[in-house]
Amino acid sequence: MLIWGWRRTVQQLAMLTLVCGNCHNPAAHVLRKLVTKFTLFFIPIFPLKTRHIMQCTWCGAESEVPQQRVPELLHQAQTAGAGHGAWQPPAPAPPDQRYPR
Repeated sequence: MLIWGWRRTVQQLAMLTLVCGNCHNPAAHVLRKLVTKFTLFFIPIFPLKTRHIMQCTWCGAESEVPQQRVPELLHQAQTAGAGHGAWQPPAPAPPDQRYPR
């Protein structure tokens, strides 16, 4: 008896803040890599299909990303994470001095 099939793995590559093409909100988008592999006796042997998906965290809309655009998006995520134009939350307000704790 031969047991064969396929298995899909999902890997989160980056989190970017973009304007969604579906809901038109500036929201976080997740860049994911989906790899479908041929399995033999539950052991992944070779990849059958690889694709990249961008999903809006606001509305859930998904779109496929061309392979040529993935390095550009990864670079954009790395530079934003390094503090080059990344959004920073405002600093907390100082406590009111009239009411000491």
